[in-house]
Amino acid sequence: MNRTGPNGGLRRIAMLGNHTPRQCGIATFTADLSGALRTRFPALDSFVLAMNDPKQTYAYPECVQVQIAEQSIDSYQRAAEILNGRKVEVLSLQHEYGIFGGEAGSHILALMRAVRLPIVTTLHTILSDPTPRQRAVMDEITRLSERLVVMSAHGAKLLGTVHGVHPAVPFQSTDQQRLGLEGRQVLLTFGLLAPDKGIEYVIDAMPGILRRFPNAVYVVLGASHPNIVAEKGESYRTMLQDRASHLGVASSVIFHNRFATLEELTAFLAAADIYITPYLKMEQITSGTLAYALGSGKAVISTPYLYARELLAKGRGILVPCRDPAAITREVVGLLADEPKRLAMRHRAAEFGRTMAWPVVAASYLESFGRAHRNFTARVAAQLPIWHPGHAPLVLPEMGFPYMETPS
Repeated sequence: MNRTGPNGGLRRIAMLGNHTPRQCGIATFTADLSGALRTRFPALDSFVLAMNDPKQTYAYPECVQVQIAEQSIDSYQRAAEILNGRKVEVLSLQHEYGIFGGEAGSHILALMRAVRLPIVTTLHTILSDPTPRQRAVMDEITRLSERLVVMSAHGAKLLGTVHGVHPAVPFQSTDQQRLGLEGRQVLLTFGLLAPDKGIEYVIDAMPGILRRFPNAVYVVLGASHPNIVAEKGESYRTMLQDRASHLGVASSVIFHNRFATLEELTAFLAAADIYITPYLKMEQITSGTLAYALGSGKAVISTPYLYARELLAKGRGILVPCRDPAAITREVVGLLADEPKRLAMRHRAAEFGRTMAWPVVAASYLESFGRAHRNFTARVAAQLPIWHPGHAPLVLPEMGFPYMETPS
């Protein structure tokens, strides 16, 4: 329990990562976490350092006070000087290899080495088979971080097997009428579109679903991934639309080609009967869209990628084989035909999802920040070396986003 005051004894923190209106999962995560902290702890002074990709500019909100040019090492060093000069007490770093400049995102190390404050790093991607350079960068990030946050138990396991960090692993009502979906059985997938999302296999399942439930509709909510558009245009979305037309289900597959606002996302989740993540990458260890759906108390069908296997365990959802439209048809029809089963699944999802609600996450992060600050201060006072994964076991308490912690 936090006994050091409403802000955990902290006065000023900073967050570093992508931020909306940049369109990507980490940008949304940083914005949501930052907003939740400001809402729950209004006396806490916090601001964001946002990563800018090459040749892009964004109209950031007021909370973004520093911008870092991805490929400019000088920009990282200036950001470190700002953090030190403003007497920031904790830096919350969102890490993903691709958002930082340098080989394997190594530019971020210049900032981490230069700041004189504890760093709490959230690891959004942990590779099972990193290149030598990726491994070296991640090893240095873990060494320079006072605390680490992972999104799943599998991520924690990878840290142990790949990087030598050995932790203990100890969210309605419908809104169909307003969306023009009244009287329909609504299947939903949302997020940035890319070929590894497997949406075509849900479209392939629609003829069988419509034979049993002719009013069913599959809603695909989200813009195409900017990187995909830059390389291949809208070829993936065009393929999906052509596929639906060829199968005769175009009127039952609705594409909303835009980056959904939180209000839109909430409305579509409320309207959905079943949420589907048919992803093709089985090694995926996080999915913000799945976490949102589960936290909203939705019945979920998913392919068995690592994060889905963890979140949907114990009857919180249904797993189907990858690239298997027949299995999707079977499970969708089964859930739509069995309302008690679907409601029971939603109840289990909602119970689990309460631990993942942003106010809970914000409070957990603040507690982690406070502990990082206390440990860092004590270590500096004693002139001890920075914590290293090999020095002590870590503790990962039970919560929606498992946290990697150094001992109290």
